[in-house]
Amino acid sequence: MKYTDEQICTQLYDTPSRHHGAVSPPIYQTSLFAFDTFEAFTQAHSDEQNNYVYTRGVNPTTEILEKKLAKLERGEKCKCFGSGMGAISSVFLSLLQKGEHVLFVNSIYGPTQQLVNHLENFGIEHSYTEEDVEGAIRPNTKLIYVESPGTMVMKIVDLMKITALAMKHGIYTAIDNTWATPIFQKPLTLGFDLSIHSLTKYIGGHSDVVGGAVIGSSTLIDRIFTYGYLLNGSVLSPQDASQIIKGLRTLPLRMKQHEDSAARVIDFLQTREEIKVIHHPSLQEKDLVKNQMSGYSGLLSFELKEGGFEHVASFINNLSTFKIGVSWGGYESLVFSPVKRDNASDLRKQGLDPGLIRLSIGLENADELIADLKKGFHAIELVKP
Repeated sequence: MKYTDEQICTQLYDTPSRHHGAVSPPIYQTSLFAFDTFEAFTQAHSDEQNNYVYTRGVNPTTEILEKKLAKLERGEKCKCFGSGMGAISSVFLSLLQKGEHVLFVNSIYGPTQQLVNHLENFGIEHSYTEEDVEGAIRPNTKLIYVESPGTMVMKIVDLMKITALAMKHGIYTAIDNTWATPIFQKPLTLGFDLSIHSLTKYIGGHSDVVGGAVIGSSTLIDRIFTYGYLLNGSVLSPQDASQIIKGLRTLPLRMKQHEDSAARVIDFLQTREEIKVIHHPSLQEKDLVKNQMSGYSGLLSFELKEGGFEHVASFINNLSTFKIGVSWGGYESLVFSPVKRDNASDLRKQGLDPGLIRLSIGLENADELIADLKKGFHAIELVKP
């Protein structure tokens, strides 16, 4: 059967009849599962991916979440992890070997870059490209890893073009799909092998849980289970899985609110002379966006014409509704900047402007957020020479 995203997020796989009629699935807060006979135990232990033996492997609560996420992404199987980086690490450790190469396309999450820098010590190579993907493919390229929209400046790339090239060269493809969520983008339907999420962000949605997920074919997820998950121990607890299931209940509604409020804020930002450029997929190539996305989340950034630490700090420090913090995708609006007192040249080398400010638009009233941003713009007027 085909299910809508709303059906998947709310009721699919909850099966109250399995849990004494409970509408909300129980939390199986256990480290292990006991068996009536030794024969039953040995049979289950030989296939730990498909049997409840030890919560470091499979747990009924986490399994409900995994089934929902797989169905949302239109994938065969999902594995959840204790963090987004746990999910990302599992992909590299499961698919790559010494002497092989991973090609990164678009701007990439900082800790992901730190991880692959470390993997150079184990003979795994990597490189980056923004445009010429085919020209950047090497004979030993095993994986093309994409973020779209990308980190910090939210640039989108042509996903179907990338998957076509990967198929031509026999290369795996993986994408960090956290920005769009499965509500607004389904990369597996565009040919990607794996879709990765930080569940900490929009899917959890309430800034009270940390988690990650990888979705793909049964063959690849089973491989990741064995090498990238079971042996590395980045386990999502049953309690956290239950929290994320609750977040899923309202994900479609929340994403619509994030989208609508972000559009209002962008309309306001476009009136401000202090801004050089605004970064959000809604302002990029419409045909490309339409081919691979069905909506927009609330993460955006902009560059001040007069950048630098003092202006950025003055703007941020005079906000009150927007809280200062890392991460994004929760109910609360957040503001962040990579700018420090002494890193302007380093930022430019990374393609980032020293006046860059990132906003995560939460669930507050858009008029309230706009009024708060006006205070920030008023503050930077006061620090002009």
